[in-house]
Amino acid sequence: MRHHEFTLEMPFAAPRIWALFQRYDLWKQYAPAVLDVEIVYPGDASGNGLLRKVIYPLPFGRRGESFELVTNVQPDRGYDYQMLRTGLSGSMILEPLGANRTRLRFRESFDLKGPLRFVEGPIYRFINKKNEESMRGAAAWLAAHPEFHPELND
Repeated sequence: MRHHEFTLEMPFAAPRIWALFQRYDLWKQYAPAVLDVEIVYPGDASGNGLLRKVIYPLPFGRRGESFELVTNVQPDRGYDYQMLRTGLSGSMILEPLGANRTRLRFRESFDLKGPLRFVEGPIYRFINKKNEESMRGAAAWLAAHPEFHPELND
């Protein structure tokens, strides 16, 4: 079992970051860890029970596919998720630090089974790198789109 945690302070309010992360149609614009994302089931009004299908890059030009179940949603604060087939689990937490400062904490646990466990290290390092690039990409996307403020709409 491997564990990874990535923390990034962002110069944006948590509700604005949250609003971007809820816009699955924008993920491909800022997240190199995502080739495509589809909402299979929307879950409840807060997003608990949401099921998303994510296509992601793997080393050597390969692609992976995961069905991720989102749980424990706390709007503007975070959620947990679990990949249904692989057992990977993770969380995304937004910690407000001030009016326009937020600490993002991204955590993931990963345990490959079967013959893939022998290449788990290189695969996991590749995925971690892409996830970290995606979080930095979200910050860059928000900086480049000052007009994006759906959290201000009712």
